[in-house]
Amino acid sequence: MRLIFLKLGGSLITDKRTPMTPRLAVIERLAQECATALAQAPDLALLLGHGSGSFGHIPAQRFQTRAGVTTAAAWRGFAEVSRVAAQLNRLVADAFGAAGVPVWSLAPSASALCRDGELMTLADRPITTALAHGLAPLIYGDVALDEARGGTIVSTEEVFAWLARRLRPSFILLAGMVNGVYERDPLADPAARPLPLITAAGLTRLAGGLTGSHATDVTGGMASKVRAMSALVQELPGLQVRFFSGEQAGALQALLLQPQSAIGTLLRDR
Repeated sequence: MRLIFLKLGGSLITDKRTPMTPRLAVIERLAQECATALAQAPDLALLLGHGSGSFGHIPAQRFQTRAGVTTAAAWRGFAEVSRVAAQLNRLVADAFGAAGVPVWSLAPSASALCRDGELMTLADRPITTALAHGLAPLIYGDVALDEARGGTIVSTEEVFAWLARRLRPSFILLAGMVNGVYERDPLADPAARPLPLITAAGLTRLAGGLTGSHATDVTGGMASKVRAMSALVQELPGLQVRFFSGEQAGALQALLLQPQSAIGTLLRDR
């Protein structure tokens, strides 16, 4: 089995500047590309995840859910973030199911427990059982109970990192709006150049140029994603991560079949 973790970024599958606005045509195309790749590569196994985009991030920012949940109003906000994140997940699950991808949607909040913002435990048996039987488990950024903060948010990347330590995927693919990691924000500076390769060893030299997301993202934007994935590839020998644009038709399918294809930015240990 060749296991790949795939995240569909919230900025890719929703309009992050307009609340509760899915990009249904994009979701459906990405689902079809996954279905085609699975049909062409019987050894391919997928763990799917997605961000919350304009569904979860906006109420999470309003209620400051990531920082902690202590008041009655904050707990109502906690429930609201959970509800709208699950609403987007249902749209994604329906699109992938319609395309023929056997998704099983699993809410991290059902079992996740954090301590001061760090994910400590998560039930992984449903994930391993799904993969063993040819299903594609589907997780997403979600709320979680927290021993210190009361409640918080766990990002898809944080769940991926926790699961990667146990399942050891060969690749993590992170599909967003822009085609990889750039030396500067390409939306602010059109002359910014994409970086075809980043090594964890060289990340310190790059760190000053990394920026956050151009829209609301309570989990930190591109800069935190690169740093978190850099730490993970150093921890797990052989793991590689690719950042790429899901806007380019066919790119996802190509990477699922050949993850070493020169698309986007490859992050590896050295």
